[in-house]
Amino acid sequence: MAGKMLPGSVLYPGLLALALIIFGWQLSPVEGLPESIPEPVVSEQAPISVFPDFAAVVEVDERKQQFFQFLKDYIDAANAEVLETRQQLKRYDEIAATGSRFSPTERAWILALADEYDVDTGELFEREITAELMRRVDEVPLAMALAQAANESAWGTSRFALEGNNIFGQWCFESGCGLVPLQRQGNASYEVRKFESIGESVRAYIKNINSQYSYEELRERRARMRRRNEPLNAFDLAAGLAAYSERGENYVDEVQNLILQNELDRL
Repeated sequence: MAGKMLPGSVLYPGLLALALIIFGWQLSPVEGLPESIPEPVVSEQAPISVFPDFAAVVEVDERKQQFFQFLKDYIDAANAEVLETRQQLKRYDEIAATGSRFSPTERAWILALADEYDVDTGELFEREITAELMRRVDEVPLAMALAQAANESAWGTSRFALEGNNIFGQWCFESGCGLVPLQRQGNASYEVRKFESIGESVRAYIKNINSQYSYEELRERRARMRRRNEPLNAFDLAAGLAAYSERGENYVDEVQNLILQNELDRL
């Protein structure tokens, strides 16, 4: 016997209810999954709201140790970013060394990097551009960076470190870009740059060493060490820092002495 068909008045509401149940199940969040896509994890340490009070550490050696340990991770992280870019650049440099020409996409990447590192590409061939970038896109030895940070920030106690996260005494030249030094001469217009975070300050310092013409000698010393497969020697590279301070060679001596006295090359 054929089965009886349900009246439309029963069938259609039933189907409608079933459809609503299925539709509602599809819209409901699945247990164990986030309701929204989480923000990507940022590798940089979050900006600090309160700079560590190094002046409160009475024992000198302990204060130094805390200062170095605080900055070490920031410097290592910034150097890691530079070295990652250097690894990409090395492949381009190898291509250029063969005499092959870059594709439009490859050339755009190289020119953007050259602009970032202040390389004047106007009259340079591709091989010359990548060779110059290989001299610039490289790490700054941890020992040298720590010695300069200690010198420039008075071991993390200077006004510029506390109020502007400026660990390396970097200047800027636009009104309002930083903090005005209390002893600035009347005809001077520079300010001491203010940073949003310690990480930003460290990255700007490394970019400064790697791009400004004043440190060309330092970069050439570093390139020679690379060609000889030698470890980067912070003490020797610090000899190229005379232009970093008005104290010139005396500044170089100060940085080198800090490296030796605190055995920073062992960190």
